Amino acid sequence: MHTQNLSFVCVIRWSVLMLAGLTLLAAPGWAQQTQRSRQVLEKEKKQNLEKMNQIRTVLKQTASEKQVGLGQLKALNQQIQTQSKQIGLISKDIQLTESEIAELRQASTALTRDLKKLQAEYGSMIYAADKRRQQVNPMGFLFAADNFNQLVARYRYLRQYSDSRQSQVRQMNNVQVMLQNKQQVTQRKRQEQRGTLVVKVQETQKLETLKNEKNQVVKELSQKEVELRAELAESRKAIDRLESMITRIIAREARERAAREARERAERLERERVARAEVARKAAERKRAEEAVAAAREAGEKPAPADIAKVERPVEKEPDEPAARKPDERRNNNLNDEEAALASSFTASRARLPWPVTKGFISDRFGRKPHPIIKGIYVENQGVDIQTNAGEGVRTVYDGIVQDVTNIPGMNNVVAIQHGDYFTIYAKLRSVSVRAGQRVKARESIGTVATDKNGVSEMQFQIWKEFTKLNPESWLIPR
Repeated sequence: MHTQNLSFVCVIRWSVLMLAGLTLLAAPGWAQQTQRSRQVLEKEKKQNLEKMNQIRTVLKQTASEKQVGLGQLKALNQQIQTQSKQIGLISKDIQLTESEIAELRQASTALTRDLKKLQAEYGSMIYAADKRRQQVNPMGFLFAADNFNQLVARYRYLRQYSDSRQSQVRQMNNVQVMLQNKQQVTQRKRQEQRGTLVVKVQETQKLETLKNEKNQVVKELSQKEVELRAELAESRKAIDRLESMITRIIAREARERAAREARERAERLERERVARAEVARKAAERKRAEEAVAAAREAGEKPAPADIAKVERPVEKEPDEPAARKPDERRNNNLNDEEAALASSFTASRARLPWPVTKGFISDRFGRKPHPIIKGIYVENQGVDIQTNAGEGVRTVYDGIVQDVTNIPGMNNVVAIQHGDYFTIYAKLRSVSVRAGQRVKARESIGTVATDKNGVSEMQFQIWKEFTKLNPESWLIPR
């Protein structure tokens, strides 16, 4: 009987530990994964909301002008995109909340099951205890021991039994508290989900308003096709002038690097020629001295000290031929060590360059695309257009040397900065605070953005590698 009772106590205690372990160890896994998903989603929602606010601020400035223009249309398109993205993120939020509620429901079900098991085991324990109490008095059970050791063993058994009952009660209380917490969290999540659904409806209504506003702007612009065609022709001329300026700068730099390399090579070859001539001269002197020493000794005369010194002088070797450069080295395009290092570090900064303006959004992306109003016409952007606030400061995206500062009709002031064999171009500036030949650091101010007749404050930003145009959006820090 004693062994059976003790086994019963051990089983009860093991069951308590197992239930506690399953309940407490199962929860953190899904909770941590859900928390990570929630953190990523909230971060993305915050970034998109900041972008929406920036676009809204810029659009408010352009919309205050009496005449609508392509700048306002581009800003509206970007706002519609970010608004659509925000609705998509809200939908993800609803789905994630639904997953969280389902996981909480599963956890509550598991806790309820554990609680029932604990209650059933506790009931069995109480029933067994009551039955034993009717059969044997605890004090009588103790003092009926045959010896002192048996008395101590029986006392320990009763103590373990009492501890198991108390542990069972504590565990049931803990599970009840956990179950209540899960139910409260589930209720809060349901309330959050209902609130998110309301926000989604509101954001969807805002999206419809934006689309209607865009349709109105498109309608007004469509009535100005003649004016738009004239603006497009002027814009293409400005783009051609800008491209000519950039290619001229790059070609000039390439010529200067080639000329510098040719000069350095010529100087190096001349130094090597002079060194070889000097070695040959000293070798001839040594040979004459050797002949004079030999002749003097044959005649039984003492050689001249100067001839002996020349004979004993160490033999100089001709300078080695310069090692051939590997074809894949950065210097194969005539970059010097400093320029090659700068170009290499610029390459390593892809997707990590700071934006040329602290606030703003890409209103027109890189590449060829249909004209937003004139059918059958395509336009090509050699960089990206960035709309921002009026008077916003412009800064360089990387260390470099200012190669040119000029004014181009249709592009306002333009600054070209060299970074090894890379070039960054900042156009449509109202003012410029740097000069050609000046060394600049990353994030250093170089001017301010210009505002056009329609109230659009927009700059043009380009990146070139030699004569190849690159997509600046893939080089800038994602926003």
